[in-house]
Amino acid sequence: MTDLIHVENLKFVNHKDKLNFFSTKKTFELGPINIDLKAGETLAVIGANGSGKSLLAKLLVGLEKPESGQIFLHGEALNKSNQRQRGLSIRMIFQNSNESLNPGITLGSILDEPLRLNTDLNMMQRAAKIEQTLAQVGLMPEHQFFYRHMLSDGQRQRVALARALILNPQVLVADEPFAALDPSVRSQIVNLLMNLQRELGLGFIFISHNLGIVRHISDKVIVMRHGKIIESGRTDVIFNWPKEEYTQKLVHAHQALINRQNT
Repeated sequence: MTDLIHVENLKFVNHKDKLNFFSTKKTFELGPINIDLKAGETLAVIGANGSGKSLLAKLLVGLEKPESGQIFLHGEALNKSNQRQRGLSIRMIFQNSNESLNPGITLGSILDEPLRLNTDLNMMQRAAKIEQTLAQVGLMPEHQFFYRHMLSDGQRQRVALARALILNPQVLVADEPFAALDPSVRSQIVNLLMNLQRELGLGFIFISHNLGIVRHISDKVIVMRHGKIIESGRTDVIFNWPKEEYTQKLVHAHQALINRQNT
């Protein structure tokens, strides 16, 4: 089966402003990154703050441009000529749903915008698509007339998910999507995502510090440190037989947290 996403030797270098006419000072380097994702599969990305996880997400959705390397979608290299296709096929769920939703317009307008910009649907067709997508994420049709401040944290995250789904993507890239949610709401959203993945065959790239959720929903894990992938493999292998000392520390800290919660 052809990989849904194939990332080959992706590199990104962030520079400070030029120190003089001849040199720049390198501040952060990401890569080389090599990953594969199949339809219906979840790849988790773990590591400390500053390891490059969020930067990788931005590169995948086209918010940042790599210095070298390539991203393939269904075997086709993504570049300037098919940038629009990337925007339709790979969608991002941001960490803070409250900040990512415009407080000055209704949720229906938020969901309508990507349809107006990226499809030929007329007003009635867009309205039907908005209601369908709201239902997919467990919201009511009348929620389209609400504003951001009228929703709970869990409902806002559902709207953020609806916005990501509205264009029928093939891949969702989620950067800490559950960080601001309380445990009961977090569990509901996790189950919703897993159900949607099964129904729609979505590929899911999930960035998180919550190793409990990572272990529960992911098929594969990559471990990042200082912009590099230091270990990768099937989820059960990473958690049961981690090779790298850094990965071992992450897993042991997670297990220690579970033991404290059970005592």
